[in-house]
Amino acid sequence: MTVIDLNADLGEGFGRWQLTDDERLLSVVTSANVACGFHAGDAPTMRRVCELAAERGVTIGAQVSYRDLAGFGRRAMDVPPAELTAEVAYQIGALEVFARAAGARVAYVKPHGALYNRVVRDEEQAAAVVAGVLLAGSSLPVLGLPGSRLLELAARAGLPAVAEAFGDRAYTDEGTLVPRGFAGAVVPDPDAVVERSVELARSGTVVSLAGPRIDVRARSLCVHGDTPGAVELARRVRRRLEESGVRVEAFA
Repeated sequence: MTVIDLNADLGEGFGRWQLTDDERLLSVVTSANVACGFHAGDAPTMRRVCELAAERGVTIGAQVSYRDLAGFGRRAMDVPPAELTAEVAYQIGALEVFARAAGARVAYVKPHGALYNRVVRDEEQAAAVVAGVLLAGSSLPVLGLPGSRLLELAARAGLPAVAEAFGDRAYTDEGTLVPRGFAGAVVPDPDAVVERSVELARSGTVVSLAGPRIDVRARSLCVHGDTPGAVELARRVRRRLEESGVRVEAFA
């Protein structure tokens, strides 16, 4: 039987501002990528999401980012490798406090936004992220794009490298994500997102923005928590996966 994890970016609020419907999404997904305060999230939000995830048996992951609250972590930044290593470890450690207090643990690490895209090809920044995971004193799995430098270096360092796919994002012919600034980068039709998600899980392939069918073999499937109607979309994706004979369960 095909097995896939369903993850979502959660805890993406700050103070009185909330972006993601964490409580309802945690009733659908199997893994929660929790913002660690650098692109979104604050201490009370991190604590609350960890408690909710632990109550529902959802696996907790640290979603690490460049320090960019104003740009939601989606602006290109040049951070010295030693600084990035320390900041990745800092974010993991902060979330671990709240995960343990909730009776759980941080079970994996996923970069966010500009950092996620940067470490697909940038070996120096990818190495800094891997070093940050190691500095945090753990052998946590690293979640990233198939074929990325991040996953290659994580595996080389002895960390489990877990490939991820996106039903709601367009792909280039090379298997990378189309940058958000380009037309068609985000798939707007919920029906298309659902069918692409099933296709990715069952066949490990998807049609790129330019038309060719490409390989995108992944163990985890992301549903963006900040997408309008994210909860209902996540429910539809999970329902169709299970109807198609795909078992939905966490990878960690």
